[in-house]
Amino acid sequence: MTITQWLIFILVIQIIHGLGTWKLYVKAGRQAWEAFVPVYNAVVLMKIINRPWWWTILLFVPIVNLIMLPVVWVETARSFGKNQFLDTFLAVATLGFYNYYLNYATDVTYVNDRDINPKSSSGDWTSSVLFAIVAATIVHTYFIQPFTIPSSSLEKSLLVGDFLFVSKFHYGARIPMTTVATPMVHDTIPGLNVKSYLFDDNFEARKTSWKNKLQLPYMRIPGFEDIERNDIVVFNQPADTLVDMNKFTPDRNYYKPIDKKTNLVKRCVGVPGDSLEVRDGYVYINGKLNELPDRAKLQFVYLVGLKGNYSGDQLVNSLKSRYDITDVYPSANNSIVFHATEDAANKAKNHPNIASVERIITPKNTDGKLFPRAPQFPWNYDNFGPIYIPKKGETVELTMEVLPLYKRLIGEYERNSIVTRGNQIIINDKPATSYTFKQDYYWMMGDNRNNSIDARAWGYVPFDHVVGKPVFIWMSWDGLKNPRWERWFTTVGGSGNPVSYLIPFLVLLGIWFGFNAWRKRKNA
Repeated sequence: MTITQWLIFILVIQIIHGLGTWKLYVKAGRQAWEAFVPVYNAVVLMKIINRPWWWTILLFVPIVNLIMLPVVWVETARSFGKNQFLDTFLAVATLGFYNYYLNYATDVTYVNDRDINPKSSSGDWTSSVLFAIVAATIVHTYFIQPFTIPSSSLEKSLLVGDFLFVSKFHYGARIPMTTVATPMVHDTIPGLNVKSYLFDDNFEARKTSWKNKLQLPYMRIPGFEDIERNDIVVFNQPADTLVDMNKFTPDRNYYKPIDKKTNLVKRCVGVPGDSLEVRDGYVYINGKLNELPDRAKLQFVYLVGLKGNYSGDQLVNSLKSRYDITDVYPSANNSIVFHATEDAANKAKNHPNIASVERIITPKNTDGKLFPRAPQFPWNYDNFGPIYIPKKGETVELTMEVLPLYKRLIGEYERNSIVTRGNQIIINDKPATSYTFKQDYYWMMGDNRNNSIDARAWGYVPFDHVVGKPVFIWMSWDGLKNPRWERWFTTVGGSGNPVSYLIPFLVLLGIWFGFNAWRKRKNA
């Protein structure tokens, strides 16, 4: 839905609300017209149900309003003496239309100065849980979101089993586009194996489905910093068409809304306006080697020749413990393959059972079937590009030769109609020889260069797909068995070795609990 369509939708909702409650407003001592004025009617309603005015804000916050609306429906009924379980059930089950029954079919009396405190321990518990969910949803959606590292693409900087806090406000929190969804659940409701959101994910049906009309247009609260080159960024995978993530079953006709695409974390090695090229696994920006932060450790793939027969498991454990090498697996002709930093690979040459260590590099102009998957771009993971990263407001020349680089951006990400007729490019039914981009794009890659499905596979990341910036590792486990205590409560950014703030946190936590206990004894 466009902004105009949403404004019309909200206006219709206000009319429906006014028609169903105007008599109730009058019985509460207000004017009938107050029930019809958008936003103002909600402020007045908060006074009627004896609730704070700022609840009005929660009614207009996407996702949070799904929790608040049933609460307001129930509170409205109770403000007119309808306190029974059946009244509560009907208020929720009828999606608030129970108010129409109270407004036209009953002679209810307004309860002035209604006691809003829970009448039982279960009521107090329900109220506490409800508003804990509201608070957590606001924090999760607009401020900080927890995130788990699922793969080794940023190995050494972020490890599998790291639990992160991702800041939404650094780059600006994105307003949820999928308005009907389960709070704090991304794609699938755990345990139920059903989608957590209301959306028609059929490629053809989504064009006309009423479910899709509940999608908000892309909006973002202004942030206080831009994405800088080499920042680690969490984003929604642009080309996500996985029907089942656990089985990795992609389907190009399977569509997800932007904010429900799979969350990924990579390093942004290219920002808008850059010219980027990968040479033998190293990134060059505008012709110069990209200098990574000192905490970033590039890993490459190596072929290792062995001396004699050696136990595979024993060798793997030896390499991992002595040289910090990951992803070891057997190869042919008495050899193995591992992923490692250059420093670790050089040290491994001294292992008594290793005869040779040679880095595997795919030669230039060897087709790796990568983005943009066109014969004129025979690129691979080690040698890729050069490629221009589009910048908002910048114009590129369009030819049939370069079109594969930008076709998805123009058509899918910027929502234009784009087709070709012979050697002619048609955008929105008009011939085009150039295109001006509407948003910024970024190039996201993993530090584990040969074990990372990243932009080399699926291309540019639009800014509207950006989720946030990882800022803090609050917990870390090795295989969910052994805690990595040295990584608990460490920062993601910065230079030098990460410093754990776990002990200072525990000390402050102990002081806080001790102070509360002392205060309770003093007031007893």
